[in-house]
Amino acid sequence: MENKKANLKNLLTIIGILMVLNFAGNFFFKRFDLTADQRYTLSEASITIIKEVKEPMYVDVFLEGNFPGEFKKLQTETQQLLEEFKAYNPNIIFQFVNPLEKDEEREKIMQSFYERGLTPLNVTMDEKGKQTQEVVFPWAVVTYGNKSTKVPLLKNMMGASTAQKVVSSVQHLEYAFANAFHTVSKTREKKIAIIKGNGELEDRSIADFLKSVRENYYIGPFTLDSVAKDPNNTLQALKKYDLIVIAKPTQTFTDEEKEVLDQFIINGGKTLWLVDQVNMEMDSLMETGENLAYPRDLNLNDMFFKYGVRIQPDLIKDVMATPISLATGQQGSATQYTKFPWLFSPMIYPVETAEKSKMSPIVTNLDGIKFEFTNPIEVLKNDIKKTVLLHSSPYSKSVGTPTEVKLKMVDERPDQKEFTGKGNLPVAVLMEGKFHSVFQNRVLPFKESGFDPIGKDNKMIVISDGDVIKNQLDKNFQPLELGFDKWTNNLYANKEFMMNCVNYLLDDNGLINIRSKEVDLPILDTQKVAEEYTFSQIITVGVPIGILILFGLCFSFLRKRKYSN
Repeated sequence: MENKKANLKNLLTIIGILMVLNFAGNFFFKRFDLTADQRYTLSEASITIIKEVKEPMYVDVFLEGNFPGEFKKLQTETQQLLEEFKAYNPNIIFQFVNPLEKDEEREKIMQSFYERGLTPLNVTMDEKGKQTQEVVFPWAVVTYGNKSTKVPLLKNMMGASTAQKVVSSVQHLEYAFANAFHTVSKTREKKIAIIKGNGELEDRSIADFLKSVRENYYIGPFTLDSVAKDPNNTLQALKKYDLIVIAKPTQTFTDEEKEVLDQFIINGGKTLWLVDQVNMEMDSLMETGENLAYPRDLNLNDMFFKYGVRIQPDLIKDVMATPISLATGQQGSATQYTKFPWLFSPMIYPVETAEKSKMSPIVTNLDGIKFEFTNPIEVLKNDIKKTVLLHSSPYSKSVGTPTEVKLKMVDERPDQKEFTGKGNLPVAVLMEGKFHSVFQNRVLPFKESGFDPIGKDNKMIVISDGDVIKNQLDKNFQPLELGFDKWTNNLYANKEFMMNCVNYLLDDNGLINIRSKEVDLPILDTQKVAEEYTFSQIITVGVPIGILILFGLCFSFLRKRKYSN
């Protein structure tokens, strides 16, 4: 009887403890991430974004169906991350969908996905020696109210295996979803001005960039022509913007225009410079076969010098080059094209540092970026903090101008000794700090009552190539995706790099810093599995069965011995 009372007392005690813990759980929320790389621990920026979601936000993930193990891993990581988001806010509602489940609607659905920019991926399935082709849509769509945006789940990486792409993509997942949640749930507040009036790129040449930026920011053209008539009002109008983008100007800036830009910067305005110091265009070179590259005077040298950099009027030749496609002959009625490495079009990869944690989030986990007729940047000493975001490869060199450039240079075989010790030339630099006005202690081009010689804390990015932001046009003169080369069918990371630059310059909630997150994702070595297949079967299947048989024999022996007496 006493045992029953004791058991009942223990039961009631356990029930009471559980009720107290359950009640406390309504007021205290804590999740434990036992992974070594803390991959399921959301950043403060992500948590801040999803806590502001007050209505149901729907996430449709199209990673469902029959596909290889690498994609299963991506599917699992995506699901676990979304479950983590949902744990913090139940308004995050997600589902995994197989868009091609119904064969009769397959073509229609694929066409609709193409039109929405959700391009599929063809993967090879190898099952018991039989290979089949499957179509995978590594995309998700986030919908909140009447707004929706797409989320790429698989990062493009040229020359990488599917397994390597998956590892890179998993590192990118939290940023991709957090950015999408921010896009559909937040109202646009920041304003971006695209500077016009000095021969900058036409809108159709930067159309894909404009389209992408418009999802999160207000954006509009701002012409400096009015500076000549009314510089003060032009400056006041420009100060209403948070960021200005100067994309490949080709005409000289007047001192009055420079003062307007300078005072915009001094007053805290962010700037993204994409400047060519050499006059050389690929389009004209393809038409004529040869052209003269010569320095371009934009009257900006003193500004850059004062801020802390100098763009040299030279061209960079890089052995790590992107290809161009040239007609090499005819076979029947069809012209034959061959790809050649073009040394004046470097393939730029993010700067590697001894400690990867020191790499800027702007370039973390980025693939190769295509540059074209780019110039080396000299980093000068002053009080401004400078971070070299991108530089040419170790096997590159600077070529002085004027110089003649010919398409037949593709036949040249570069001598490695010619490039040794001359490379690692900066081509993109981030500058942060309090900038000094270029007109400090100088006569002002126009009188301004609020002129400031020293600015507030600010940041700008200088890129020595205007073509980085330029998208190509198709045969109907419609803009293609930024970074896509229609001649070689290669997709470079130009778009991601440009968007990272904009987000870093305007980011107030630290969203861009999520890109620095490192994930150590173990991937099965398929080659090693194939080589040790029999041994692996013995270990994973034979050993457990052997242990079970041994346990059964021992149990039978002991039981027989016990009861035989």
